[in-house]
Amino acid sequence: MMLALALPVAAAPDINVGGELVRVLLSLFGIVALIFAAGWLSRRLQARTMPGGRRLRCVETMAVGARDRLLLIDADGKRLLVGVGQGGMRTLHVYDGAAPEPGPMPPVQGFGDVLARWKRTP
Repeated sequence: MMLALALPVAAAPDINVGGELVRVLLSLFGIVALIFAAGWLSRRLQARTMPGGRRLRCVETMAVGARDRLLLIDADGKRLLVGVGQGGMRTLHVYDGAAPEPGPMPPVQGFGDVLARWKRTP
């Protein structure tokens, strides 16, 4: 017991709580800003096209099963319908000629209209 009294007690260093909080918040803000900047840069680099343009692009995809998909591919002005599954890829149909122009989109109903129609249905 006498030994404990003989040793000098080390004083706890003074900690500026406000300054530490500001430092932590600024670090957190910096990390979040870096994440957003990396996402923006990633999208920007993916959107870049080659000088001659791309000759192959996927127009639309549709899942028809757990691992099966249909792909509509535009290749040099022709459209190909391709099935993709566990067994590989298979061309299902080749459309000749230009791609059809998309028609006017039907007006989108508001949620209130859909809900009112659903309530009226017996």
